[in-house]
Amino acid sequence: MSQEMFRGQITAVAASGLVGLFSLFNMLGRFFWSSTSDYIGRKNTYFVFFALGTILYALVPHSGEVGSVALFVFCYAVIFSMYGGGFATVPAYLRDMFGTRYVGAIHGMLLTAWSMAGIFGPVLVNYIREYNVTHGVAAAQAYNTTMYVMAGLLVIGFICNAFIRAVNERHYIREPAPSTASRATAPAGARATAPAPGE
Repeated sequence: MSQEMFRGQITAVAASGLVGLFSLFNMLGRFFWSSTSDYIGRKNTYFVFFALGTILYALVPHSGEVGSVALFVFCYAVIFSMYGGGFATVPAYLRDMFGTRYVGAIHGMLLTAWSMAGIFGPVLVNYIREYNVTHGVAAAQAYNTTMYVMAGLLVIGFICNAFIRAVNERHYIREPAPSTASRATAPAGARATAPAPGE
């Protein structure tokens, strides 16, 4: 994608370097965004993902139009950091929404959906690119439609995030309070109070 958008500016070696750079941002994003969510909350963190992601995906075609490799790299570096951040933050978000009782099973279902997106997403991206190229769109602009589709999907995600609510607290697991019987079976000689001075 980078080589087609910036033909003559990015070599195959440089493109490989970008893959490594984006992987680094993916890793760093797991630490940065999950730590940020501890301060602003998981739901607000996802609002940032959706809003900022929409802007960045919409800016990618513009970076190609103006020939700015730096803008392209910046957009995708932040996007990949949010991808890693979303992956690291979602277990805590599920806990906030559903409590801990079924969070393992729910997380497993979410990862299954995430994996399916990882398969069908690139297929869709390549299909849209091929469709554009075969209909006369220049290779440098072949990804523009895909980026706008991505931005639109993130707008939908933003709206969905605004509507979700946590389940009723009755579904949460709570630690049982110590009963009177358990206190009565305390070992013989155990003191309930601190010893008086001089004992």
